[in-house]
Amino acid sequence: MTGILGRKLGMTQLFMEDGERVPATVIEAGPCWVTAVRDPERDGYRAVQLAFGEAKERRLQKARMGHLKKAGAPALKHLAEFQLDEEDGEVKIGEQVTVAVFEKGQRVKVRGRSKGKGFQGTIRRHNFHRGPVSHGSHNVRAPGSIGASATPSRVVKGVRMPGHMGHRRITQLGLEVLDVDPDRNVMIVRGSVPGPAGTVVEVRSA
Repeated sequence: MTGILGRKLGMTQLFMEDGERVPATVIEAGPCWVTAVRDPERDGYRAVQLAFGEAKERRLQKARMGHLKKAGAPALKHLAEFQLDEEDGEVKIGEQVTVAVFEKGQRVKVRGRSKGKGFQGTIRRHNFHRGPVSHGSHNVRAPGSIGASATPSRVVKGVRMPGHMGHRRITQLGLEVLDVDPDRNVMIVRGSVPGPAGTVVEVRSA
């Protein structure tokens, strides 16, 4: 299987053989423990559950620790499921998945949480234009009309308004693996990855 949990360490730049300078993201990928296997006959689909990120045992729920100990895994903080294809081999509970499952030049997609921006207005959140600022106008950064008078006498769903911005699950597609270092559990992908440094990400084959 070609999927793993990891942590975004930060960004850097690499020079290719032809001299091109490309942006790159360094990801600490694995090692991950296989803590559950979904069977099509029992669960209706084929997938594997991976655990990543060391944690103190006293900080985890007893149910989580019981689940991990049943798989022979240590105290781990993050769990995620990765669907298996028909060509993927058998995976057993208690096995470890390392960054060695990826290879240089492979295409991957990375899912993570984007940076949180807090509560933002319509200008920053939806790229609205501001109103005039001269001749006594008070409509400088106001969102404008949101209703439709007597009909339908309510605000229709989906109106773009101020609110919480960022901190959403985003999948970046079509990234290329530039380098893999199994000894240090590190992989380098071309381009940017969602979230700030330290974000837990899911790396899957594209």
